Amino acid sequence: MRWTDAVTQGLVWVEVGVIAYFLLVNSFYAVLLVSAAKELVRHTRQIRGERRWRVLDSKVAPSVSMLAPAYNEAATIAESVRGLLSLYYPNLEVVVINDGSRDKTLDVLTREFDLAPINPVYQRRIETRPVRALYRSRIHPNLVVATKENGGKADALNVGLDLATGDLVCAMDADTLIEPEALQRMVRPFLQGNEVLAAGGTIRVANGSVVRGGRVVRVRAPLRPIPGIQVIEYLRAFLFGRLGWNRFGGNLIISGAFGLFRRSAVIDVGGYAHDTVGEDMELVLRLRRRGYETGGPHRVDFIPDPVAWTEAPESLRVLGRQRDRWHRGLADVLWRHRRVAFNPRYGTMGMLAFPYFVLVELLAPVIELLGLFALGTAFLIGALDLRFAALFFLVAYGIGLWLSVATLVMEELTFRRYDRMRDRLILLLWALFENIGFRQLTAWWRLRGLLKFIRGRTDWGAMERRGFHRAGATTTSAQNIHARQQSSRTAPEAGR
Repeated sequence: MRWTDAVTQGLVWVEVGVIAYFLLVNSFYAVLLVSAAKELVRHTRQIRGERRWRVLDSKVAPSVSMLAPAYNEAATIAESVRGLLSLYYPNLEVVVINDGSRDKTLDVLTREFDLAPINPVYQRRIETRPVRALYRSRIHPNLVVATKENGGKADALNVGLDLATGDLVCAMDADTLIEPEALQRMVRPFLQGNEVLAAGGTIRVANGSVVRGGRVVRVRAPLRPIPGIQVIEYLRAFLFGRLGWNRFGGNLIISGAFGLFRRSAVIDVGGYAHDTVGEDMELVLRLRRRGYETGGPHRVDFIPDPVAWTEAPESLRVLGRQRDRWHRGLADVLWRHRRVAFNPRYGTMGMLAFPYFVLVELLAPVIELLGLFALGTAFLIGALDLRFAALFFLVAYGIGLWLSVATLVMEELTFRRYDRMRDRLILLLWALFENIGFRQLTAWWRLRGLLKFIRGRTDWGAMERRGFHRAGATTTSAQNIHARQQSSRTAPEAGR
């Protein structure tokens, strides 16, 4: 047998495997999409005519503490804290944890909110880096600021857990803008019973929108392709992916930018893990595992209508660091909890959700780039069927576009955040271009993250953010560029 025949036979097996994987993944995507649509209809009917303002006067409304870790956030911290203080919710506490910032984060907070030092005495139930000082705002008594030695986002959140007094804690990034009624919407499942451990809301991209007073006052689609395509990614990830998992009871992720947890449950499991870049997913898995193992609550819900806005990377360099880090975090968490896989003790989480995250989320870039490599090799040795390759590409492109357009339709029929036809057409344009070049770059970044995980890399890398402009300019104002670098035990990290 000639070497070209052997290579051709090998390529055939690779192609068969890739096609089988493609059919399996997209079949499950279709199931998730149908599940998400049904869940969205059910949720919309459930909240129709609801009067969320009644929660404001309810004696049973649980108290909530907002935890906002901050490192070198001088450009965005004032707007973010104003947004938190303007949330419509009773018994609200805001805890900002200044994680050893080297810029003027503390100076901005002191100036904007008239901070005064208080006695740093509190019950330490989780081991953390030392807290240097505590402050309380003279203007807003429910605002507490802690300054501590740099220890990373997880360590800062653990300090917040110790300082918080609320029944529920909302973990978020300091550069996140939460809509005023979001907490009232997010707390809904906690009022319906004690079986819910945590709930997550929707994260949307604020780039291109108008921000005033810590709020997104006009939603606009980004005109630049990199943040614009990320709008499509975020909508699909939340309205299609996480919402679809609700019906299967398999949500494993609550975004670190906006999640609500029972504080007692988080403290009982020891808070956030320090030695991972996927601390948000790791905490959810640990909470759910403990619930299954002890016979306690283990439910995690995704609620589509509470919305928090974040600033997405606007350069390929920074976006690549982010996706690299996300995939390393995913790999680390799945490896730590590998005993959950196909274990009936953990119900649908072990038998369905966990294998899905391994086979689809973790290994997808490996399979995708292996397929591209096989395609290139087949072309070089003259074994490529161009008609079949073109047909396969068109089918793959069509399915990806179908999922994105279906998500945009779900958004349009329900929440309608993008109220101008111009913005809808811009988003449709970005959906058309997402699978040409951008998706392949994302697969490479994720594969790079997986290789770094295998080599033991735990650094976060630098994230550049432009900041939210106070006077109502869009978030793409170039005047507030700054590097956001949080340090873990081993290396710098940036918030997800």
